Amino acid sequence: MKNFTFTLLLSIACLFAYAQRPAADHETVKGGELTIQPITHATLVLSYQGKNIYVDPTGGAAAFTGLGVPDMIILTDIHGDHFDPKTIDAINTNHAVIVVPQAVADKLPATTDKSKLVILKNGDKTNQLSIPIEAIPMYNLPESATAMHTKGRGNGYVLTIGGKNIYISGDTSDIPEMRSLKNIDIAFVCMNLPYTMDVATAAKAVLAFKPKVVYPYHYRGQDTNQFKALVNAGDKNIDVRLRDWYAGAK
Repeated sequence: MKNFTFTLLLSIACLFAYAQRPAADHETVKGGELTIQPITHATLVLSYQGKNIYVDPTGGAAAFTGLGVPDMIILTDIHGDHFDPKTIDAINTNHAVIVVPQAVADKLPATTDKSKLVILKNGDKTNQLSIPIEAIPMYNLPESATAMHTKGRGNGYVLTIGGKNIYISGDTSDIPEMRSLKNIDIAFVCMNLPYTMDVATAAKAVLAFKPKVVYPYHYRGQDTNQFKALVNAGDKNIDVRLRDWYAGAK
C-alpha cells in the first residue's frame, strides 16, 4: 500500500509539473523542426531530429515529464540553478554526451562516465550529434576575483542547429563577447540582480548584437514586459518572446 501511495503521489507530481510548464515553441529549420521547451529559470530542452538537448537541467525528473531522454546535456556553471547533480542522477543519462566547463567537470560525481564528458574552455569549439558548439565567455562586470561569476570559469554557448545559431547566455553581464556576436537567430538572455544584469542593461546588450528572436530567461523578480518594450523601442524587428519560466513555482 505504501508503494502504491508513493507511486500515485509521484505520478500526480509529474502531471502537475507537465501541466505547469509553458507550451513548447516550434521553429522550422533545415532538416526539420526545432522544438524549444522552457522548463524553469535557466533550464530548457531543445529537440531536433529526434535528439534532445537538456540545458542546465534542474527540478528533478518530474520537470521533464513527457519529454524524451537527453542525448546531450549542456551545463554552463557550478551554481545550483545551473548544475544540479541530483537532477542529473534522476534523468536517464545513459546515452548522453555531457558538455561542460572544467569547473563543472571537477564537481561531477565520481560515478560519472568520464568518457561522455566534453570539456570546453571559453573559445573552444566542438561538434556533437552533428551540432557545432562554441563556448562563449560569461562573467560579471566589473571583472573581479571575488565576483559571483569570474571570467573563464563558466561557459555560455552558441549551438548551430538546422542552420540556426542559438545563443545561451548563462550567467553574464553585458560583456564585449556577447555584444560582438554575429548572426544569432535565437538568444536566451539572463537578467536578474545582483547576479547578472538588470533589465535595461540586458536590453542594451540585445540591441548591440540583434538576435532575430530573444527569450528573456533566468529573470526571477525582473520585469520582462519592460525588457520587451525597451528592445522593441530600439528595434521593432526583434521578436521578444515572453514565457512564464516560473509557472511551476507558483
